[in-house]
Amino acid sequence: MTEATDLAAAASSADPRAGLRAVVALRRLLEGLERLQVANARAKGWSWQEIADALEVTRQGVHKKHAKLMPMPDPREG
Repeated sequence: MTEATDLAAAASSADPRAGLRAVVALRRLLEGLERLQVANARAKGWSWQEIADALEVTRQGVHKKHAKLMPMPDPREG
């Protein structure tokens, strides 16, 4: 089984402590995956609006959440 599968199973545990810990771990995993894919999309030239549409959120929301994590382009390049 994969980490995500194990965590999903643990999230449905009858033990609230185990279930809540799994929820936290899943949230962290998903946040990391989102950062990775947003960076991938930006590297491929996607606009913030295209990313927002794919994530089903607003452009402002995705920009506020991720822009500070994205490397700034060097104006001397390109």
